[in-house]
Amino acid sequence: QVQLVESGGGLVQAGGSLRLSCAASGSISSVAAMGWYRQAPGNQRELVASITRGSSTNYADSVKGRCTISRDNAKNTVYLQMNSLKPEDTAVYYCNADLRLRSSRTFNDYWGQGTQVTVSS
Repeated sequence: QVQLVESGGGLVQAGGSLRLSCAASGSISSVAAMGWYRQAPGNQRELVASITRGSSTNYADSVKGRCTISRDNAKNTVYLQMNSLKPEDTAVYYCNADLRLRSSRTFNDYWGQGTQVTVSS
């Protein structure tokens, strides 16, 4: 019923930039908060950044000043611009959306399949 499709991951050298995109599609009635999480091997999944429908943002301390999250409500799409990338940013990045289906009266969390970001030193 719902798909979150991420794009924009890849291999980049330290100091470089990447822009991740995630588009939510399907029988969606409303999208509330959207966000990006990441998980490195052996680590728990952690929040990178989140954004409300009204564009209030929240960032992990590790990415503040280097990453910018934004969204296009008309397209149900969220973006993550990552600059000054470091090797420790290497992880699988997952898109998350808190949304309500047309067939539902409640909001639930949905996840993308993940996109690999690798930063070489």
